[in-house]
Amino acid sequence: MDVSSIALQGLQTADAQLEAAAVALANAGANSANGAGVDVVDLSAQMVALMSAQNAFEVNLATLKTADQMQQALLDVKA
Repeated sequence: MDVSSIALQGLQTADAQLEAAAVALANAGANSANGAGVDVVDLSAQMVALMSAQNAFEVNLATLKTADQMQQALLDVKA
């Protein structure tokens, strides 16, 4: 399997994780009319999920950049 396709799959997974955490955060206050039912643990867990998704994006983008640099170096050697 190609390194780029693995990194792209990681980006898609991070995007899905980000979307799920964002929806959970957006719906956190919707549990009760006055917002009294919001659980602090759930909010902190969703913030951790957001930070985890951000880190996954950064790592997978770095992998894509490295793969591109490796392919460019290979082309330079062959040319």
